[in-house]
Amino acid sequence: MKAVRIIALKKDRKRVLEHLQNSALVHVKHMDEPENGFKRTDTAAQLKQFERNAELTEQALKILGRLSPEKKGMLASFKGRKEIDPDEIGRIALDSAKIIGICQKLVRLEKQRADYAAEQIRIKTSLAQLEPWKKLDIPLNTKDTSATSVFIGTLPKLYDNISLSKALAEESDGLVFEYEILYASASMTCIVLFAPKRQKETAEKALRAIGFAKPLNPTSRTPSVKMQRLLQKSKELEIKDEQAKQDILSYLEHREAIYDTQDYFNLRSEKYRVIAELDQTKHVFVLNGYIPDEDCQDLVEMCERIASCIVEFEEAGENAPVKLKNNKFAEPAQSIVTMYSSPSHEDIDPTPILAFFFYFFFGMMFSDAGYGLLMVIATAAAIKIFKPDKKMYNNLKLFQYCGVATIFWGLVFGSIFGDAPAMFYKLFTGNEITMKELIPWPTLDTQKDALLIMILSIGLGLIHILVGMGCKFYVCWKHKQYAKALFDTGLWMLMLIGFAVLAAGIAASPVLIYVGASVAVLSAVGLILTQGRGKKGIFGKLIGGVASLYDITSYISDLLSYSRLLALGLTTGVMAQVFNMLSTLFGTSFIGIFFMIIIFIAGHTITIGLNALGSYVHTMRLQYVEMFSKFYDGGGKPFEPFSVKSKHFKTKGSNED
Repeated sequence: MKAVRIIALKKDRKRVLEHLQNSALVHVKHMDEPENGFKRTDTAAQLKQFERNAELTEQALKILGRLSPEKKGMLASFKGRKEIDPDEIGRIALDSAKIIGICQKLVRLEKQRADYAAEQIRIKTSLAQLEPWKKLDIPLNTKDTSATSVFIGTLPKLYDNISLSKALAEESDGLVFEYEILYASASMTCIVLFAPKRQKETAEKALRAIGFAKPLNPTSRTPSVKMQRLLQKSKELEIKDEQAKQDILSYLEHREAIYDTQDYFNLRSEKYRVIAELDQTKHVFVLNGYIPDEDCQDLVEMCERIASCIVEFEEAGENAPVKLKNNKFAEPAQSIVTMYSSPSHEDIDPTPILAFFFYFFFGMMFSDAGYGLLMVIATAAAIKIFKPDKKMYNNLKLFQYCGVATIFWGLVFGSIFGDAPAMFYKLFTGNEITMKELIPWPTLDTQKDALLIMILSIGLGLIHILVGMGCKFYVCWKHKQYAKALFDTGLWMLMLIGFAVLAAGIAASPVLIYVGASVAVLSAVGLILTQGRGKKGIFGKLIGGVASLYDITSYISDLLSYSRLLALGLTTGVMAQVFNMLSTLFGTSFIGIFFMIIIFIAGHTITIGLNALGSYVHTMRLQYVEMFSKFYDGGGKPFEPFSVKSKHFKTKGSNED
């Protein structure tokens, strides 16, 4: 990685930045303050406007999507972005004002529909409140006459004519009244009551005593008339809402243009963030950044071609970002590394090592040649048909390589869609046969040879851990930390190797027992003598050395974690065999074959979904927890070039991923 400094005339700034953005070569360096004699341009206002426009397009797309969802197939996510000519961005820019206007109309129309919906809710609420009063033939807010007091309201429980008369009589013996019960339910009784004007206070007191309450929203019209008007208004709102909906749908033809405009404003936002980082004078601007060594010449040639630029390079230093560069076999696994953390300048790039073990362990866990073949075919077809972007391409290649490893381990374990070949042979011939008899090479049975596969899993785990420790040894040695390399890593590696030889000797040869035990004991003595070297005093050093031997428990725990290689492989095989058995229960009749096909396809689909996910997660855990913990710190800053970060289009000739 090199630090780069580009100096150019301010009049060429637009052209230079556009080519830099399209080339995706330079990671722009953030500097808190401009250099002496330079100043910065405040682009906050423009950025805010671009971001507001991008958000507006997002709102518009959601509005269109709710009324007319895009018809995307299940595999649409594999499809790459459309490719456009760089000159096409100019056309998008010219149309952006028109498209933003359309987006604003869509947002206004959606707000109108929201207002209509809110009004409909209010109407429904009012209708519900008026429903008990629909028999009332006078307005709810009817006033008293010169001789009569009018009381319209509710009581908080069920009353009939007898109980209401009795309740009022108990509260006031001398009260003269006439009433009508308009509605009655278990929780409410609606009444209209008339009493002489001279007894208004008496009537009020009696009614208040039994819980009388006036309506919340009394109207100047009869309830039935008010309800008719509300229903009419509701119909008018429905018509208006439908019209607004059709107006929104009339803009569907602009959806693709809205997508393009959204990308355009995101592109502009990225550009103006970079402009804010430029050191500038009246006539000159300076861009500071980082660039991979192999791209330096491409940058020089590009700058010479587009403008009069001065390009200077120097060593990047420890604060430089990190760009991972690997071959085609390892590159798909870079996402696994960056998901954990990008390597720092103190680390090595673990991608090649991780890639091999990730594919290898995934295949051992998934362990079915039929499933692996499906993975290889499906990923190859997706790459061929959809021509995905680089990120999706690498994800597909990751699973393609995992599929190859799955085929290998499936053939080792004699599993092709479980025991499907043997099952079909028996079903249609009536003769018993096993997968071992069908396959012309020696195989391991995950059920019958479980102990052997467990030993194999632990052995592979030991190799995995030793590789991680070897990386730690290399890193320490590279940084001239020789004592740390030899004593803190080397001795532990020797001890683990010694125990492995000792275990092999128990099964094979007494000589190996003595060799392994000797290596392990000598390594333990070395650890006791060296692990307390940071302590004070001989006694402290000795105690620290002895205490360090306790770490053997963590290594044993790590090794036992690799038993999941057996567990996941066993699960895949057993589930596949169970579904195979279920598919044969209906025999070989027409109906039996029909159900056999259905159960076979559905069962293996379930097995693939569950066990592929489990294999992915547990394989990743073995990399992160068991291996990375031995040597990898991470914490590096990823290389993020100034580029066209768009979701829907990419420009022809662009170097972006």
